[in-house]
Amino acid sequence: MTPAAASNDTPGRTPDTGLRADAERNRDRILAAARHLFATEGLGVSMASVAREAGVGKATLSRRFATREELVNAVFADRMDAYASAVTDALADPDPWHGFAGYIHAVCAMQAADRGFADVLTMTFPAAKALEARRAEAFHGMLDLVARAKGTGYLREDFTSQDVVILLMANAGVVNATGDAAPDTWRRLVAHMLRSYATPDAPIPPLPDAPAPTALYRAMVRITRPGPA
Repeated sequence: MTPAAASNDTPGRTPDTGLRADAERNRDRILAAARHLFATEGLGVSMASVAREAGVGKATLSRRFATREELVNAVFADRMDAYASAVTDALADPDPWHGFAGYIHAVCAMQAADRGFADVLTMTFPAAKALEARRAEAFHGMLDLVARAKGTGYLREDFTSQDVVILLMANAGVVNATGDAAPDTWRRLVAHMLRSYATPDAPIPPLPDAPAPTALYRAMVRITRPGPA
């Protein structure tokens, strides 16, 4: 057996990555911890908190992910792929207005499902090249989607791509504020916003019920006193 061949069979190493098995396990634990913390608490959690959740030292975390941007890129790569796919699916809809409305709802639902991703969609990470490339791809597809929806006469002519960004910022705020206290509040916000974007003749979906006053009260308490309401 040649030395080169023997190196591929060294115990404790994974052939596909070349990382020691324990290092690969640490990476998986870090990603799982970051996904959980970002989804439940948003991107404001510290790298030290991620290390504690993963059960590794800060030095181990730094070896795997030297910057927050690298960690964010790894955690949200699949979600950004889904975000880009939402545009592709909307563009494939034979009814451009229906595709546009479906895209808006789908992206806001992604935000509602993951507080961290709600933040990612309203922030930029210049060092996370892959993440930003997918964002750019999705943005250009969205511009095409907006143009097609306007062509139906159902989307207002004064609607701009900036309005999508404003909606995502507003929805992120609602998602982060309401949390588990009133988790479906975002649906009513999105429905109201779609009505504001539509021309008088546009077919619009029914307006979801408003959250119960007690649920909104719990959400307000949650804002002033972070933690379970």
